Amino acid sequence: MADRNRRDEEFERKNAEARMEFLLSMRRRGIRDVKVLRALEQVPREIFVEAEHAGVAYADQALPIDCGQTISQPFVVATMTEALDVEPSNKVLEIGTGSGYQAAVLGMLAKSVVTIERYRTLADLASARLRVLGLKNVTVRVADGSFGAPDEAPFDRIVVTAATPEVPPALFDQLANNGRMIAPVGPVAGVQALRLFTKSGSKVEHLDLMSVRFVPLVEGKAQAL
Repeated sequence: MADRNRRDEEFERKNAEARMEFLLSMRRRGIRDVKVLRALEQVPREIFVEAEHAGVAYADQALPIDCGQTISQPFVVATMTEALDVEPSNKVLEIGTGSGYQAAVLGMLAKSVVTIERYRTLADLASARLRVLGLKNVTVRVADGSFGAPDEAPFDRIVVTAATPEVPPALFDQLANNGRMIAPVGPVAGVQALRLFTKSGSKVEHLDLMSVRFVPLVEGKAQAL
């Protein structure tokens, strides 16, 4: 028992050091929004990764999760979140729940978050993690994300966490006036542009922020898993 306690204490110490270095590295790499940094600090990334990867939860790399999916590298999550400029009054839609990490970060910033996942296994795991954090303002749905959530629209902010050659039209329809949407746009088998869209009336403008690689956005709800 004593050995186990020492191992647990050592893990907690190393994890705390890794989290501090992670936050410092986000600042060094250009993340300046204090609200975003605070949200990243409040969300324990280690509970969103597989147990065997807990020791590298704060490394700046994507990690595998269930159903052949990944949890995005922390810098990409931070960049997407900062670009969205989420306000406390905002309603947010996320397409692709995955582990639930991005939804948790958004939940720390927004009034409400609807996050859609096509795999029930991932949705259930994410829901459990969000409950642990007490994030009652985040709702997880199992559905085809390409259709969004029309019953909750419009959304002030939308984030797509899977690669698509073109953003589904339904998501533009559900984006509020003066809203922002971010998505990895480009060939699903190659490099995509992390693209920030801004909507003003019927006009939509975009800005490419960086090159990324995301798993593809797949239409339909998974029949298994």
